[in-house]
Amino acid sequence: MSFKLQYRKAAETDIDFLIELREKTMSEHYISSNLPATREVHMQRVLYEFDKASIIIMNNEPIGLLKISRKPDTLYIIQLQIDPTAQGKGIGRFILKELTEEAKNSQKTITLNVLKTNKAQYLYSSLGFVIIGENDHSYFMELQQ
Repeated sequence: MSFKLQYRKAAETDIDFLIELREKTMSEHYISSNLPATREVHMQRVLYEFDKASIIIMNNEPIGLLKISRKPDTLYIIQLQIDPTAQGKGIGRFILKELTEEAKNSQKTITLNVLKTNKAQYLYSSLGFVIIGENDHSYFMELQQ
């Protein structure tokens, strides 16, 4: 499946959208991991590496966030969040496949972290990501190409 997605650099005017998106997509995982899910915590995560944040747009509507750190030998997916109204349609898989292709073409490793309570880990595994480490709350995953 293919989607016509656009990406634009996140701006200060997007912060309210991003906090709301994060509350909708991450609060349940934080709570089930016994982590605080306050607005302040969500704001900290939104602002973390904000210069690397892009708004995902489909049909002229913002539907998500993609935050990536591109280093000489690694693509690190800091955050990928799709609004629940747009989930289940293959958009996340499509974006991840594009990123894995980018990593493959540039001979980079692609990595991410996922909360152990987040079902997205199954999507990552289905695309070839394997667990290379963990802490109390998260798995550290890397794409095996």
